[in-house]
This record gives sequence, structure tokens and C-alpha cells, in this order.
Amino acid sequence: MNLAMILPMSAFALAASISPGPVNLVCLSSGTRYPISRGLVFVTGATLGFVVLFLAVGLGLYSLLTMVPGLKDALRWAGVAFLLYLSVQLFRDDGHLPEGDAQRAPGFLAGALMQWLNPKAWLASASGIGAYTGGDVGLLWLFAALYLPICWLSLGSWVYVGAFLRRYVQRPGVLVAVNRGLAVLLAVSCVYLLFE
Repeated sequence: MNLAMILPMSAFALAASISPGPVNLVCLSSGTRYPISRGLVFVTGATLGFVVLFLAVGLGLYSLLTMVPGLKDALRWAGVAFLLYLSVQLFRDDGHLPEGDAQRAPGFLAGALMQWLNPKAWLASASGIGAYTGGDVGLLWLFAALYLPICWLSLGSWVYVGAFLRRYVQRPGVLVAVNRGLAVLLAVSCVYLLFE
């Protein structure tokens, strides 16, 4: 196993995980709306969902997308529909912080599903694997092992930023404005996915 690859793989994983995107926006929103523990449940689902996707792509699933006509487009449309649904829910939020009721917070399965429906996650997996593993299964597992803590900590940092911002958005009107801004950004990311 080539241990010299640890630093470049880690840098790639950090850049891919911490840069703004649909999953990061949901993490930020969860931090502003719900207890940190609920946001970290979503983060755990998103992280494990991504790592499983990453391994599946590395073991040949991405080639299935190129072989089955329409599968890539179906994935893209399902992802856009799911992200638009989340965007509408966020936009319609009334701005009142929940008191002890975190059932509406996106959970573990929503995090995992969001990664599998996110074409950017598929492309990040394919490009990272292509650039750093060269078909070596040992390097694939090393890369996945590096991604696990880096992705979790990166997404978790967005939840903590949201929790920090929560102190300043206690008034419903301010939270409505923040939520609507995040909803618009999430919807814009859908437009980007459609034309990618």
C-alpha cells in the first residue's frame, strides 16, 4: 500500500467534503433549527452513505451508469426532485425554533439517501478514485478509510456553524430569512445539477 498517497487523498477528501453543496446546506440548516445531536445523526448518515457509495463506485458501480441507458439521467432527476423537496420544506418553515421536538429534523436515512441521489457525490467519487487509486483495491480502501473521518468532521463543522448562528437568529423573522436564503441556495444547486 502506498502510504505516500495519504496526504493527497486527505486533501482531496477535505476539499470535496467541506466545500458548500446540498448536503452541507442541510447540515447548516439542521444546526440552526435542531439540537446538535440531531444534526450529527444526519451527518453520520450522510458520511456512511457517501463512503458506501464511494466503495461501490470504486468496485465498478459507476460503469453501470454508463452501460444502462437512462440510468444516469434517472439518478439526476431523482436527486433534483429530492433536493427541491428539501428546499421547499425549508422555504415554508415558519421560523419558530422547535422546543424539544426534533422529529422533523432530517435523520440518518435522509443523509444517506441524499448522498446516493446527489450526482455530485457520484462524480466526486469517480474522479477521486480515478485520480488516486489507479484500480488498486488496497488504495481504494485506504481512500475510503481516510474519507470516513474527514467527511464526518467536515459535515459536522457545518452543523456547529449552524448552532453558532442559532444564537443570533432566535427571532422567527430572522430565521425565516436565513431558511429562505438556504432554500434558494439549495434550489440553485439543483439547477446546477440539471445542466452539469
